[in-house]
Amino acid sequence: MTRGELEKLELRLLLDAVHQHYGYDFRDYARSSLRRRIWRRVAEEGLQTISGLQERVLHDPEAMERLLLDMSISVTSMFRDPSFFAALREKVVPMLRTYPFVRIWNAGCATGEETYSLAILLREEGMGDRVRIYATDMNDTVLRRAKEGVFSLERMQDYTRDYIRGGGQAAFSDYYKAFGDRVRFDPTLAETMVFARHNLVTDVRFNEFHLIICRNVMIYFDQALQDRVHGLLYDSLVRFGTLALGHKESIRFTTHADAYVELDPQEKIFRRAA
Repeated sequence: MTRGELEKLELRLLLDAVHQHYGYDFRDYARSSLRRRIWRRVAEEGLQTISGLQERVLHDPEAMERLLLDMSISVTSMFRDPSFFAALREKVVPMLRTYPFVRIWNAGCATGEETYSLAILLREEGMGDRVRIYATDMNDTVLRRAKEGVFSLERMQDYTRDYIRGGGQAAFSDYYKAFGDRVRFDPTLAETMVFARHNLVTDVRFNEFHLIICRNVMIYFDQALQDRVHGLLYDSLVRFGTLALGHKESIRFTTHADAYVELDPQEKIFRRAA
């Protein structure tokens, strides 16, 4: 067996073990990204092989927690891609206003920056009192951080710039209070949010939504898994509901490609056709 073949075997055994013991299923993640994350965890654990990592995570739940953090998509920021938030204001919010109450699913919310951005935008558009944002992630650790609404003060300058570019209508600093090197966002923003654990890979539909935002998550999945998750998202949308993906993501080549109408091709915003 070559070194490459041995690595593939070790990787498969690790993923099978994690799935069977902890219930997390990474077996259909894109292999190149998955391999990089696994080897980074091997090195940071002071190990030499993937098999060594398998033994550690099976016998040490804290090591599994560290691996899970590596596997989670937690790269996020407030008003990331300001043009996307500008498009939400212009093309999606007018449709949401036609509903008496709006349910939004922020899938893969990570540490909550995108969720708070949505809450701010909807408040400024006069919808804060008739919307519920369901923010989900598979990682309990990042969900706990998201619920706190506490972020780094040093990032506020960048966030303010992107907030303005995304059509912000107020002084961004009005939404938070600083303490030390951290800021805490207005707790009333969180009154519109429900944070809950949900795994796109293994869990099922749990509600019907008028808007689903699932950005920069499926780039880590292989094609078969992307197609399966698209089925979940489609089934979770109300008729004529809106789906928003990341700039590098697409519904092309999925079995649901013909089920949507493009609202904004550049910002990857789609409306369910029926």
